[in-house]
Amino acid sequence: MTGGFSAARLRRMNATMAGHVARGDVGGMVTLVSRRGETIVETHGTLALGGTEPMRRDTIFRIASMTKPITAAAAMILVEECVIRLDDPVDRFLPELADRKVLKRLDGPLDDTVPAERPITLRDLLTFRAGFGAIMVFPSRLPIQTAMSEAGLAPTPNRVKLAPDEFMKRLGALPLAHQPGARWLYHTGSEVLGVLIARACGRSLGAFMRERIFEPLGMIDTGFDVPPDKVARMPEVHRYDASAGKLTVFDGAKATNYVTPAIFEAGGGGLLSTADDYLKFCRMMLDKGRHAGGRILSRPSVELMTADQLTAAQKEDAKDFFGDSAGWGFGMGVVTRRTELYGPGRFGWDGGYGTSAHSDPAEDLVGILLTQRMMDSPSPPKAFVDFWTSAYQAIDD
Repeated sequence: MTGGFSAARLRRMNATMAGHVARGDVGGMVTLVSRRGETIVETHGTLALGGTEPMRRDTIFRIASMTKPITAAAAMILVEECVIRLDDPVDRFLPELADRKVLKRLDGPLDDTVPAERPITLRDLLTFRAGFGAIMVFPSRLPIQTAMSEAGLAPTPNRVKLAPDEFMKRLGALPLAHQPGARWLYHTGSEVLGVLIARACGRSLGAFMRERIFEPLGMIDTGFDVPPDKVARMPEVHRYDASAGKLTVFDGAKATNYVTPAIFEAGGGGLLSTADDYLKFCRMMLDKGRHAGGRILSRPSVELMTADQLTAAQKEDAKDFFGDSAGWGFGMGVVTRRTELYGPGRFGWDGGYGTSAHSDPAEDLVGILLTQRMMDSPSPPKAFVDFWTSAYQAIDD
């Protein structure tokens, strides 16, 4: 095999992943591993629970937070063109974020604040250190958590129902949870980054991504909504119902609201894509910004995006996401030391609808797992763990 895979071990991988479908862990999946120009794709299960229509290689998945690396790449295109700068305040394009107030205590009342020590920058948005984001305190009990939820700003598996200007207005009315640059908070930085990109380039985020990333790479099935003639290629989304002890339908495939254009093109989690489309983006990043038709990004930009940007203290605050062997670059996770089969330098991210895509420069490997079983926690589900174990054990050199 040209990719340096073992045929026998790939069969083991196929059987392992098929087992997750057979046991009812997931309704269906597409798996992809690509190395040295060889790509192996397998499909398992069906598009709907109890259905007969099989999962297909060109199935269009809601990729959720796998959107984040693409949004970061879009922002870096504008950085390279000197439209925006990494350490300039974002106030020019996001005046709603000027002159911020910061909570004295995370659990304090919303009016007990101090002035921000400095403005929020583009670098803060890319590294999730802007001072706002998902507060990982469960059950939710802090005033800032309640305020974000009531304003429609808290992370949700549903589409954001606010127009971008209204989203920013509501975000700007709340205090920051932390001083800019101080702490890592998940998700919201990418949502705001998408608004900044749209305002900076003068068109929608989707239009900019389509022109500068999707069309050059040939990502023909990637976008923030699905044309009516492609909706039949979408699967159901499932979640595990603990009381029933089984998967239940969260979003039906044929009644999906992704057919209608998005009110908010969410840079943090709104894209839909296929395994082959997302491979093209991953391959571009693995090739340091280059693709067959030229370049999307420069090599230095990709190297910056895929380098760990967090301090040890910031990673300690986010152990649920990083454990003790990973960090965060620009819009994606980065492995910093080998505690699993994969080692330092591996980069990528997962999606809350049950998707995962990472690239490993040392192995010249891209792996993509697409399911639509919603994740229950930041910890990877067993199907994720088994997929990545299987992908690496299949390497034969």
